[in-house]
Amino acid sequence: MLPLCISHALAQDAAPPQAAPVADVEASRTFTPDDFKRFAPVNALDMLEQVPGFVIRQQVVERGLGQATGNVLINGQRLSAKSSDVLSQLSRIPAGNVVRIELVDGATLQISGLSGQVANIVTKAAGVSGQWEWRPDWRSYYTNPQLTRGNVSVSGTKGRMDWTVGFTNNANHSGAGGPTVIYNADGTVRETRQDEWTGEFDAPTLSTELAWTGATGSKANFHGNYQKVYFDYVENGVHAGDPALPDRYHTVLGEEGGHNYELGGDYEFALGVGRLKLIALDRFTRTPFTDTEYIEYLDGSLPRDGAQFSRKGDEKERIARTEYRWKGWGGDLQVSGEYAFNSLDSTAILSFLDADGVFQPVPLPGADATVEEDRYEVMGTYGRELTEALQLQVSAGGEYSQIAQVGAGGLTRTFTRPKGFVSLAWKQSPKVDWNFKLERRVGQLDFYDFLASVNLQDNQSNAGNPDLVPPQTWELSFEGNRNLGAWGSTTLRVYGQRIDDIIDTIPIGEFGQSPGNIDQATVYGFEWKGTFNLDPIGWKGAKIDTRWAMEESEVEDPLTFEKRPISNNLQSEASVSLRHDIPDTDWAWGGAVDYSYYEQDYRLTEVGRQWEGPIWANLFVENKNVLGMTVRFTASNLADAMSMWDRTVFADRRTGPIDFHEMRNRKIGPIFQVTFTGKF
Repeated sequence: MLPLCISHALAQDAAPPQAAPVADVEASRTFTPDDFKRFAPVNALDMLEQVPGFVIRQQVVERGLGQATGNVLINGQRLSAKSSDVLSQLSRIPAGNVVRIELVDGATLQISGLSGQVANIVTKAAGVSGQWEWRPDWRSYYTNPQLTRGNVSVSGTKGRMDWTVGFTNNANHSGAGGPTVIYNADGTVRETRQDEWTGEFDAPTLSTELAWTGATGSKANFHGNYQKVYFDYVENGVHAGDPALPDRYHTVLGEEGGHNYELGGDYEFALGVGRLKLIALDRFTRTPFTDTEYIEYLDGSLPRDGAQFSRKGDEKERIARTEYRWKGWGGDLQVSGEYAFNSLDSTAILSFLDADGVFQPVPLPGADATVEEDRYEVMGTYGRELTEALQLQVSAGGEYSQIAQVGAGGLTRTFTRPKGFVSLAWKQSPKVDWNFKLERRVGQLDFYDFLASVNLQDNQSNAGNPDLVPPQTWELSFEGNRNLGAWGSTTLRVYGQRIDDIIDTIPIGEFGQSPGNIDQATVYGFEWKGTFNLDPIGWKGAKIDTRWAMEESEVEDPLTFEKRPISNNLQSEASVSLRHDIPDTDWAWGGAVDYSYYEQDYRLTEVGRQWEGPIWANLFVENKNVLGMTVRFTASNLADAMSMWDRTVFADRRTGPIDFHEMRNRKIGPIFQVTFTGKF
């Protein structure tokens, strides 16, 4: 696979024209368009991002569709799409179509799986309207200007049908450059490297959404999207000083393409004492990529060397789901059944450059195979009000699945897994509410982990593992929300997890390694977030948003049998942002500071951490009426975040002697962005 190419997202805090008093907004927990006027929002996402104390939680990529996850609803309905995330869908809803945003407790809704604070976006299209955004940016080093990122969408209504058509390109240019030093086990310098890389990514996507409401209350929804992917990666550098090798010029070229589509819909209608909902989805992804490495020896003493790894994978997913809900036993009941089919058909080739400069393939056992899973799920959910302030929701059921691998030592296995949850919501007072949830869930597998692969850039390989099983998690979580009135709001979530069959890197055979299952792991953590308005101290139009999260994890290392953190697991992250909408003007300004740190990656032959940061900072200035547009200028990476890698590689496995220690510190440099948004 290609080396890490993380491009830090620029802050998108919007800025206020004057709104209703904050205290009134906080007391109601229902927000109308007037409450967002000072932010000059263009779409529903702009509005939701300014709801005090609310942080959008993306849907978890579940096996099939499963029960609802995330914390955003549109017109009281969950988002059933998989490849289109909630941010993309919200960005296609014009602000003029938003009637209100309601903050409600997920356990009080007739939607199985929701808990904690949930935002319901109530919309109504009227006529035809559109909105657009263009976000070019440029970096001081290593990259060409990025000019193709943006989106445009048009929404309207025709009779009982609401429709939206959108085009989005989440383009990105990223790059970094600088020194890498390779140290021998005794601390002496073995080699120095000076490398530069750049990556250019485009993903143009055409999407459409239809929503129909019948005269008798029946509802139908359809969504479809088609995306093309273009990614080019180039890295060049000089590696010098190794006494065992001549100095050399090193080049890595990466190319990824392909396309994907998703078609889905649902139909809900009254049947008997309740309502029946039928859901269907078809998704396909083709992902071909090629990585090529060249080595030119500067003194000409050795011929040109090189290697190439290419792979093409076709992924399919088909889902049929039905849900039936009704009133009974003093509460709300729902039964659901789901069938999901997932498959991956993948082929890969590893080649090396021969004396004539031609790539010759070599055997790569376990690289070609077809992996398929058939999964059946049945769940029952019951929710009721225990008292005026206490709400209960219980869900229980299970799944049966069959996983088959054809080729590459494949086999067929079947599994039966129980799953479900118990959720309690307590409204202590109009300004304080608490949520408790105990859940058993089954995780998703990455079918590529079944197959052998090679990372030429980092000199890493996975042997493939046909014995993978889905991880299962017990999670206990507790969340409290406090409305601070005119001051804002704050939320604290504390959680603990026990994960069975967690996936981490394990030994395969005598010398190999690959993602595989470890018996058990634990995770403990918390997340605190808050919005604090500064109007009460006399700073009108200013607010501070904060977030702080930490995790502790533990798993038994499959090689040393000692306790260690889960590979690449979150350790800590924090962010603070300020926004000031200058009263009685169209101007706003602000900035943000972000910090994140993750645990090391534990492979069988090495241990290390690859990341960007650790601190990102930005400042912005915005005018909400430039020829009818909102224009924002943002300067990012003001804390000089770097692209870093610190790893120790062993001569054999981690139980043996150290071969070398690698320290990378590449400069990213300042990033500048201009954002233009408007309506039509």
